Amino acid sequence: GGEDFVTFIDDFFNNDVKEDYDLSGFDFKLYDHVGKMRDDILILDNKHKLARLVAGFAWPWKSRGKEQDYDIELDGQKLKWNSTNQGWINSKNSVNEVGCIHTVQGYDLNYVGVIIGPELSYDLEKNKFIINKDAYCDVNGMRGISDPLELEKYILNIYKVLLTRGIKGAYVYIVDDGLRTHFERSIKSVISKS
Repeated sequence: GGEDFVTFIDDFFNNDVKEDYDLSGFDFKLYDHVGKMRDDILILDNKHKLARLVAGFAWPWKSRGKEQDYDIELDGQKLKWNSTNQGWINSKNSVNEVGCIHTVQGYDLNYVGVIIGPELSYDLEKNKFIINKDAYCDVNGMRGISDPLELEKYILNIYKVLLTRGIKGAYVYIVDDGLRTHFERSIKSVISKS
């Protein structure tokens, strides 16, 4: 999305959004239904290749031990985490799965569909991000982090990385209503000027 989109994402998660970003030419959409975003990602992968769904680690990896066939259930959609950690982006079934920070860090995609999970919310009255530690499911990510502010920085950084993987576009679905409202307000002023 270029420097302006990267800057916008960085500023957004630093609670310092301005109104002078140029996002013209970048395909950005905010979704109310994860199934529609998933359908659009499948269409884009068929057309352009390298379009993938990713999410913050807010759901346990139940399919890994084959306890069940899916890990994430949202809006009646049942989604499965990545079936491999090594080379997931180019793996056979990756377009039908959801990647995490460990599978996409360092990769560029044409389009990324990001699910922002319930471990991150936003208090509209206090204008601050809220971390729900109990909804953060990455055991390795929690290892060695005892300070709540450090965990907040870590989770916010995960979403900065996930949202900046798409070269041509970024699509976003947000679980928390407050965070969705805050994101919608922030991006709306930017897109209307682009």
